[in-house]
Amino acid sequence: MPLARALFAFCALIGLVACDVPAPVPGPAGQTPSVQPAGPQMSPDEAARAFVSVVRTMEPVAERECRNRTRGVNCDYLIVVDDRRNQPPNAFQTRDENGRPIIAFTIGLIAQARNADELAFVMGHEAAHHILGHIDRQQRNAAAGAVIFAGLASLTGGAGADLESAQQIGAFVGSRSYSKEFELEADQLGTIITHRAGYNVLRGAEFFNRIPDPGNRFLGTHPPNAQRMQVVRATLNQL
Repeated sequence: MPLARALFAFCALIGLVACDVPAPVPGPAGQTPSVQPAGPQMSPDEAARAFVSVVRTMEPVAERECRNRTRGVNCDYLIVVDDRRNQPPNAFQTRDENGRPIIAFTIGLIAQARNADELAFVMGHEAAHHILGHIDRQQRNAAAGAVIFAGLASLTGGAGADLESAQQIGAFVGSRSYSKEFELEADQLGTIITHRAGYNVLRGAEFFNRIPDPGNRFLGTHPPNAQRMQVVRATLNQL
């Protein structure tokens, strides 16, 4: 799939960056990589080169895994960069109106990465969300929560605005009921995708050590960082 539209804006934003970079050389299949130092933060030029290389290497692997694991699902990923400077470091997966999967990176996240392995792991994780159908599953959970809470509210005499509020609260609770499990599932499949693309997954997952630990909060969206690292290591040991 051509990346010209998505990458042109990124390269223009970084400056006079050459986007013609070689892909990393994959390591031996089935060999668990060792943890290497993350290294210092990359320069804008290095970050741009690393990002383009990661997209070119990871995208076909993610699309192949998508086709192998799903039926009737659009596996033609579109990778985009949110170049708004005020956006915090983030990456997310969504879909366009035609069901095409989109993986978006903010400039802040790309700038914070210490190496290509971290960018690859993030992309593998986001690609896994689509393969695992997490958007649809989350929507179903939200709808179920809205119905349940509305039913409870009506039993206690709720109506009008109270019933609407109950539906909104139920949708919120339902959408978050399995968020942590979804993240761990995406970590597991993302590990497989990243490994098969030839990147050092453990080095990439070190990104967890530089983000705030969400702990184990009720209705939190992400599991504790230590639990995520445990999933990564356990998955690698099985490859």
